[in-house]
Amino acid sequence: MLVNLNDVLIPAKKGKYGVGLFNSVNLEMARGIIEAAEEENSPVIFGTAEVLLPYGPLEELSYFLIPMAKKAAVPVVVHLDHGLRKETCLRALELGFSSIMYDCSTEGYEDNVRKVKEMADIAHSCGATIEGELGHVGNADDESNDPTQFYTDPEMARDFVDRTGVDALAIAVGTSHGAYKLPPKLDFERIETIANTISVPLVLHGGSGLADSDFRMAIQKGISKVNIFTDINMAAASAQKEALEAGKTGLTDLIPYTVEAVKKETMKKIKLFRQERFSTALGVEE
Repeated sequence: MLVNLNDVLIPAKKGKYGVGLFNSVNLEMARGIIEAAEEENSPVIFGTAEVLLPYGPLEELSYFLIPMAKKAAVPVVVHLDHGLRKETCLRALELGFSSIMYDCSTEGYEDNVRKVKEMADIAHSCGATIEGELGHVGNADDESNDPTQFYTDPEMARDFVDRTGVDALAIAVGTSHGAYKLPPKLDFERIETIANTISVPLVLHGGSGLADSDFRMAIQKGISKVNIFTDINMAAASAQKEALEAGKTGLTDLIPYTVEAVKKETMKKIKLFRQERFSTALGVEE
């Protein structure tokens, strides 16, 4: 069933488990994500990010993402991740996405507040939810990046949430987007402080490549949504390489490998994030 962030993240926050967002650029990845969620009987968030639109245009993705969510046997959020332009966010809402992220985190604080507040009002009028970002999660391949200078301030987070009306907040606590060259060091105390300071669920971006223990601790300290793309993207590519090495030569031969690889990686993350707690919170029997 198609739902929004509040439907899956508020129970997650109360139950102290995590719900994964898995971005998709094509039908095969989307199939793997949905199949994993249904097999695990778990809520899931999927969609795409603005930086991924060159690989899968927003409108074309909407043709199958939204129908797949509607007919799924579990709660599914269709989310625009890291919407960087107002026009992209508006188009996602027009196409029927149930949630958006408007990322103005690289702008000045007051501009971030003003723009996200405006978009929050629009999203809520459509029955959709919105995620904002405070602090900034950079890229792992930027060697000049010192993530500590962009960490989220707890009191500023409270002000941001109060003034914008966002339904979830992405925070900067030591993660980066992309593949890590060195293991990141997360500020778990900061996560806990922010979780105790604001009322909305917290989001961890740059999840791919973290140790299982980091995920568990981050969720224990207050993270409710974890974003994943690199791990399933790499799993899909490795599966296609495996298929080619096994003598497969046609695109139709590669598709099953891709779907299964994305499904397995997604299932692994779902099991890790939920920590066997989501069934109780959702009233679902195992």
